[in-house]
Amino acid sequence: MADLFGKPEPAAPLAERMRPRTIDEVVGQQHLLGPGKPLRLAFESGKPHSMILWGPPGSGKTTLARLMASAFDAEFIALSAVLSGVKDIRDAIQVAETELARSGRHTILFVDEVHRFNKAQQDAFLPFVERGLVTFIGATTENPSFEVNSALLSRATVYVLESLSEKDLGVLLDRAGIELDAQARARLVGFADGDARRLLNAVELLKTAKPSGLVDGAFVEQTLSRNLRRFDKGGEQFYDQISALHKSVRGSDPDAALYWMVRMLDGGADPLYLGRRIVRMAVEDIGLADPRALRLALDACETYERLGSPEGELALAEAVLYMAVAAKSNAVYTAYNAARAFVAEDGTRPVPLHIRNAPTRLMKNLGYGKDYRYAHDEEGAYAAGENYFPEGMPAVEWYRPTDRGLEAKIREKLEALRRLDEASGKTK
Repeated sequence: MADLFGKPEPAAPLAERMRPRTIDEVVGQQHLLGPGKPLRLAFESGKPHSMILWGPPGSGKTTLARLMASAFDAEFIALSAVLSGVKDIRDAIQVAETELARSGRHTILFVDEVHRFNKAQQDAFLPFVERGLVTFIGATTENPSFEVNSALLSRATVYVLESLSEKDLGVLLDRAGIELDAQARARLVGFADGDARRLLNAVELLKTAKPSGLVDGAFVEQTLSRNLRRFDKGGEQFYDQISALHKSVRGSDPDAALYWMVRMLDGGADPLYLGRRIVRMAVEDIGLADPRALRLALDACETYERLGSPEGELALAEAVLYMAVAAKSNAVYTAYNAARAFVAEDGTRPVPLHIRNAPTRLMKNLGYGKDYRYAHDEEGAYAAGENYFPEGMPAVEWYRPTDRGLEAKIREKLEALRRLDEASGKTK
């Protein structure tokens, strides 16, 4: 096929050519698309709504978004969070504005891998979703509770997609037009491991290598590289292995942690994604018991970016082993969540006058900064009994350091400071 200027256009991949044109052609996700199920009802209502599609690769997130645009006769704009920035978001919004003014057609704005956008980029969608200018559909392989900011999450319904079953993958193989023996079929299903795109890409490789005739199991094994396996050929899901790695680190078992890391890398896991998970482990499970862990995790990610595979993976292995043997504490994680929960439920309390900044004469005359005790001028650089919370706020103790690693010393110091507070006769 050629474009208007006579240039040949690349042939679409098999996975694209086989993309369903109606929801009845969609394979899998019957818990969402079956009769009376949530997404089926959404299609039948004729009224699009903003949503987050959360599921593993190749489960149909992009397909469902495209089908919605078709079903609702809406303009479809697709962005990839890997390649796009705020300017691309603004350009997409401008297209939506123009299309609405020109034809009255609504726009569905689809953002693939929305978890890769930072908070500011995610916030950029909010006013246009609020106005109803666009219906936002985000696709993510990550838990949106952690990776999508709460403001955007509150305006979207989350639908959880599942990996395709062996039966579902069999249906796709029947549609793909390739002649397979039983062994070849079983091996292809194992290679795909629930991922429709992976399955069809593998089929396309086989068709290229053998355009006609029966494909047997030996030919599949010979033609497909081992990297087509998705994390493991036994069928366990990626998230299960991430969980196993995280729990092995948390449980201080370096050998088990290394095992799960190698399993994932050997199966084709993105090392940089794995690096980000290691950073998360350092923050959630080690914290201030060993602050060096966070720096080591970040350094491992940077090292991988500079060296690539396979040398860079040694840095990730070093970080994983360090996390596993480091002192553990989730005190920071627990304290942060407790503080967030309190602030979410509490009213807005004014900053006490004595700890407000007073850069102008007027502010000083109003009492800003009056009677503030400069800690460096106090014995031990500690103003015993000083209160830094809003007036009338109940006493809290969110951060409770453990007796492990550096936090043992932090705990001793805080206990000593509290004794000074008690001796001062003032309560915080």
